[in-house]
Amino acid sequence: MSEQHGGAPAPAPTKKVTVPDLIAMKRDGKRITMMTAYDAAFARLVERAGIDSILVGDSLGMVVLGYPTTVPVTMDDMVRHAAAVSRGASRPLLIGDMPFGSYQAGPADALRNAARFLKEAGMDAVKVEGGAEVVETVRALSANGIAVMAHVGLTPQRVAQLGGFKVQAKTAGAARQLIDDSLALEDAGAFAIVLESVPAAVGALATERLSIPTIGIGAGVDCDGQVLVLHDVLGLYGDFKPKFAKRFAEIGSAVVEALREYDHEVRDGSFPTDEQSFTMKENELLSLQRSLAQRKAG
Repeated sequence: MSEQHGGAPAPAPTKKVTVPDLIAMKRDGKRITMMTAYDAAFARLVERAGIDSILVGDSLGMVVLGYPTTVPVTMDDMVRHAAAVSRGASRPLLIGDMPFGSYQAGPADALRNAARFLKEAGMDAVKVEGGAEVVETVRALSANGIAVMAHVGLTPQRVAQLGGFKVQAKTAGAARQLIDDSLALEDAGAFAIVLESVPAAVGALATERLSIPTIGIGAGVDCDGQVLVLHDVLGLYGDFKPKFAKRFAEIGSAVVEALREYDHEVRDGSFPTDEQSFTMKENELLSLQRSLAQRKAG
């Protein structure tokens, strides 16, 4: 974060980030920052940090709802959490992640579900996973005024088909297919594309050939921007840490210590103190005590 004179942090920008802003950032060589968020409280903090975009990712299925994969997440889950995020933050570009089963049946189904993100949840755009097989869906959504971010490489909704959370596009043929798919998605109207878990060289080659921004997550430093899962960044997801993630803080450990201290103080009677307690007027207390005593005597 930049600093003003005297070492004070510069205030976060206040102008709303739009889809054209992200495209202009690629053109101007400015890096794009994106972070996941799943509720109003964290969305508010992400906004205060000056992050350009918030992705309400279906990763909430794993990090918030406790599922082993993202597959069980429903549209209702996503809309509920996306609406919470939009109540907490308005300046970043807000993107809702289309969950498994919400767009695979065809463009009409995709359009109906994508519209919910805009109408019910206050999102600015949606994200869909897949390559050539979702091009017509992206085209239909874009043609109907819905901004679409694409997502290729490791697509978590297909983790069973892929055989686990594995690096993709490791061969020349697979990498060429990924780049061709990315170009087709751009042609269909996608305004940006997430590249997940691909070799850094593939991320660089895709970024060079696309006129829309690339957002990397495990795709190297040459992507136009980066996205990470908030809970990975803050150390809130247990001991598991993907190779591509960096913990910028160990908030999880701090939370455990705070809760242990709370547990200890409740058990030994040192919490709450007078500082955390409320009082009443002495005459009211005496009146209450007399009333209770009379009832007991009667």
